[in-house]
This record gives sequence, structure tokens and C-alpha cells, in this order.
Amino acid sequence: MEDEIVKKYGERVGYTDAEMEKLYEGGHRIRHLKRLAESAPLYTIEAQVVRSRNCNSGHVEGQKLFLDVDGNLLTKLCPKKMCVYLVFQLMIPVAQINERLSEGHDPDNFHFMRYVRCPDVGVECLGYGDVMLRVSVIPRFS
Repeated sequence: MEDEIVKKYGERVGYTDAEMEKLYEGGHRIRHLKRLAESAPLYTIEAQVVRSRNCNSGHVEGQKLFLDVDGNLLTKLCPKKMCVYLVFQLMIPVAQINERLSEGHDPDNFHFMRYVRCPDVGVECLGYGDVMLRVSVIPRFS
């Protein structure tokens, strides 16, 4: 089973035979691929706007962005327009969730960067707007 997961991954991303051999070095990548493959049908990452003021991209409170456990935006479930500055802030929480899944831990039991903010500081601080997301891991839905 493990080798099949790794083989399918290698084919999907276009690894050469030499790259496939290199993938096994250290063992951590194989564990990561296996555990994410097991988790993918179980979880979705949800980032909900919990605060929004003067957002140029139109993000509003209650709006949700959805990602798979690999960190790919599920664009059919996301707003048509998403701010790159805001979406970029999801990098660290998604990496933490991936690490928790890879180690066999509850993916939603993280505490650093559960809330992330657009780097804009708002008009009162010589910026433009202000948006905050709450990141959580929820059961996957179709």
C-alpha cells in the first residue's frame, strides 16, 4: 500500500526514477505522503473571515476559504476574488496542519497562528483595510 501511494505521487508530479529513489532518503517524506493520503478523504481546511474592515478585495465576515490537506485552494468552494496578501498568510497554519497529520496527531489541535491577518494595518495606521481569518480543520465534505 505504502509503495503504491508513493508510486502514484511520483507519477502525478513527474518524478524521474532517480528522484523516486532520492524520495526515500530519510523516511520522513514517505511517512508524510502516506499519512496525508490517509487523511485527504477525512479532512478539509477551513479559513473563515472573522473580521473585515475596508477590504479592497471584498472579503467580508463569515466568508470561508477551503483548502485540501495538501494546501490547495478548493476554488469551487472559495470566493471568486481572493486577496494574495491574505491567502499567503495561510502558509504557516497549513504547514503546521500537515506536520500534525504527518506525525499522527489531531490536525485541529494546533495553537500558533490559528488566527492570521492580512498584513495591511488599516487606514488608521496609514494602510487601507484589515482582515482576519480563523483557521480550522473540519471533516471533509463533498
